Amino acid sequence: MAKKATGEKVLRGIGVSPGVARGNIFVYKIADEVVPEYDIAPEQIAQEISRFEAALVTTREQLHDLQRRIAAGVGSDAPSSILDVHMSITEDPALIEPVMTGLEKDHKNVEHLFNAVAQRYIKTLAELPDEYLRERAADVQDVANRVLRNLLGRHVRALDNLPPNTIVVAYDLSPSDTSSLDRKNVVGFATDVGSHTSHTAIVARSMNIPAVVGLRDASQHLRDGQPAILDGYSGALVIEPTQQTLFVYGQLEVKRHTIEERLALLRDLPAETLDGHRLVISGNIELPADVPGLQAVGAEGVGLFRSEFLYLKGKDFPTEEEQYQQYVQVCEAMKPHWVIIRTLDLGGDKFHSEEATPNEVNPFLGFRAIRFCLANPAVFKTQIRAILRASAAGNVKIMYPMISGIGEVLQANEILQVVMADLRREGIPFDENIDVGAMMEIPSAAMTAEMIAQEVDFFSIGSNDLVQYTLAVDRVNEKVADLYDPTHPAILRLIRNCVEAAHNNNIWCGICGEMAGNPLYAPLLVGMGLDELSVAAASLPRVKEIIRRLKLSEAQELAAATLHATRSQDVLAMLNALLRRIDPDLAG
Repeated sequence: MAKKATGEKVLRGIGVSPGVARGNIFVYKIADEVVPEYDIAPEQIAQEISRFEAALVTTREQLHDLQRRIAAGVGSDAPSSILDVHMSITEDPALIEPVMTGLEKDHKNVEHLFNAVAQRYIKTLAELPDEYLRERAADVQDVANRVLRNLLGRHVRALDNLPPNTIVVAYDLSPSDTSSLDRKNVVGFATDVGSHTSHTAIVARSMNIPAVVGLRDASQHLRDGQPAILDGYSGALVIEPTQQTLFVYGQLEVKRHTIEERLALLRDLPAETLDGHRLVISGNIELPADVPGLQAVGAEGVGLFRSEFLYLKGKDFPTEEEQYQQYVQVCEAMKPHWVIIRTLDLGGDKFHSEEATPNEVNPFLGFRAIRFCLANPAVFKTQIRAILRASAAGNVKIMYPMISGIGEVLQANEILQVVMADLRREGIPFDENIDVGAMMEIPSAAMTAEMIAQEVDFFSIGSNDLVQYTLAVDRVNEKVADLYDPTHPAILRLIRNCVEAAHNNNIWCGICGEMAGNPLYAPLLVGMGLDELSVAAASLPRVKEIIRRLKLSEAQELAAATLHATRSQDVLAMLNALLRRIDPDLAG
């Protein structure tokens, strides 16, 4: 924390949802529940069980109500679907069965037993090495608090009844807390803890609310009513800003607005370099509700439809018809542009409640994606049928995730052919010439790209996992975050290998992930010969502008120079120098 003589304080954290908010602080604190402990008689056990079941039912009803309010307010299933994780916790045998056993064995009141079980569960999660699983401890704590409050008949102050222009500050905000924020009055929030991958960060981005996390102990030192500026870009929370600071932020806001207006003019223009080389810029989506955002910025298709989010919304896997309706909705909306549907990628950082996707010590290296699909052909065939049916209504492509070698592609294609034959027999129309692609996100695939290219119609490089697997860096672990380096010489060579193998076999090569959506890397990717970039909607205009200010020849010279560099710092220096020259606004 830096303190100025004027009384202005600047707290530094991590910006997880962009935007700048100006308002007054509201410190949100939930006092620890005081849970009584007392003995019960054997004849009271049935009554305790009834109270426990009633509290669980009430908790589920509260979460259902919250989901409905979120969906109505946001117009999207994405934020509310996050609460399905909370719903599943209320049905978790690991939490419920020990309470029932404890009632018979210990003859203690149900609040005491439930709290003890929940805290053991939370402690176990919090001590796991995997960052994603550690963050799930906060979800269990949130649900446990709700159940306890319902058992004890207590209530907490809601976040949907606050004054206008409120910036909420808390030690932590559960997904249900952040989801219930009233967008009309709450202009941003900040927490002491958290990361880019936490559910609260996802909700903030979905609701387009500026958010900063990782402020350490801000909630302990701030007070209600203090004026503040929340900067979701830089991760700063400015308390009691001076007139000079207000002026500076006002100027920055004017500049950002001017840039946004300029970028909006690019919507219907192609991603074409100054010397006539054209690329395709498509977008990444998780649900059909994301399509209007892509259309608003002029995306030339969907380069990555993360279909697993359809599987995370409920306890059961979606049916063929449920999937078909989602896919065809996107295909018809994006016509004539393509929609690339990535087949199920459960595992890693995405879990389903079914036992078929068990928790693992190292889920990113475990039973996930194409491995899960090949081991569960019935699930895989259901999805393939839905995708093929949708292909009759639009320009659909299939993409297999986490391919490690040609063997998995051959197996997947065999299943695809079986499903095609079934649909022909049934007289169900589909695109007989549907394109099939492989995600190149594992080093072994990138190194055998020449073999794989002979069996598919396109590549899409998954830059996030390619960096993670190549450099042995957990991309959500803050302790090794500085080692996560897309410009590492090994990464650049693997990307080049994929592009060359694709072009040698007359197929195209795209890239998705954070690298594709970062304007800094756009000239490098153009110079390396990528044919398509698939990015988040918010990043698309900036990437397109960079491409339109480039010459292919200078991009190729840059790419060649980076491949001769031995240090990432030198590569970054080259990229920054070029960005400052062609688009100083986006450079800083």
